[in-house]
Amino acid sequence: MRCSRMQPNLLSIPNHLRFASLSDNPGQIPHLGTRYDTSGRFLTERGNTVVCHLVEGSETASVIADARERFTQMPNADKLAFTAASSLHMTLFQGIIETRRALPYWPDDVPVDTPVYDMTAIMLDRLALFEPGEAFRMQVTHATPNGLTLDAVTDRDRAILKDWRDRLAELLGYRHPDHDTYIFHITFAYMIERFDDAMLAAWVPFLEDVAADIRRRSPVIELRPPAFCAFDDMNHFEELLVFEPV
Repeated sequence: MRCSRMQPNLLSIPNHLRFASLSDNPGQIPHLGTRYDTSGRFLTERGNTVVCHLVEGSETASVIADARERFTQMPNADKLAFTAASSLHMTLFQGIIETRRALPYWPDDVPVDTPVYDMTAIMLDRLALFEPGEAFRMQVTHATPNGLTLDAVTDRDRAILKDWRDRLAELLGYRHPDHDTYIFHITFAYMIERFDDAMLAAWVPFLEDVAADIRRRSPVIELRPPAFCAFDDMNHFEELLVFEPV
C-alpha cells in the first residue's frame, strides 16, 4: 500500500494560534486595508484608549524588545506589519475608533458621527471624575505571531482588573461584547497574510521559547500606570490623563 505524504499535524498547533492559520481562517483579515495596508504601512485611524505602556529601562522593556527583534528575524516575518517599538503597551480598556462608529462600541448618549477629537474631549471630561483602582500585576501567558497575550498574576489581580474595566465602562457609557472575556495583550505586529499550516507549525517552538524566556526574565510585566491616550494610528499613543493606582 502506498503511503501518502505526511501533512502538517494541525492537532500540534495550539488553539491560541489557530487564528493565524490560513486553512482555519481563509477569509478577510481584520483591520487589513483600514488600519494598515499590504505593504505593512500603517494608515490613519484615529481614536482613543486606556493603556499601560512599558516601564522604560526596565527588565520587562529589555526582554520584550529582544523578543520583538527576534520576531523580525523569523522566516516569513514579511507577512507581518510591525508597529513602532516605542508604541508597545497593554490595553486596559478600549476607547472609541473612527472605523467602528456603532453601538455598543460607542457611548449610547453621544451621536456616532461625532468627530474623534470631540469624542476625546467628551471622554476626558468624564474621566476627570474617575477614581483610579488598585495596582495590578500581569504575566505573559503565550506568544503569538501578533505578539504576547497576558493574564493577571493572581485571582486578586484579576478582580482588580475587572473593577477598573467595569467602572470605566459605566462612566464612559459603553461596554463591548467581549467586555468580560477580553484577552489582554501586547501587540508587536498585525498579519498581512495568514500562515499556511507548515509555516505556523514551524513557528510553534519559537513562540513557546519566546514566552518561556520572558516569563523567566520578567515573571511580572512592569507596566506604567494606566493612561487615557489619543492616537492617529497604531504607532503612537499620546498620554492625556494618567491614573495613578491607589
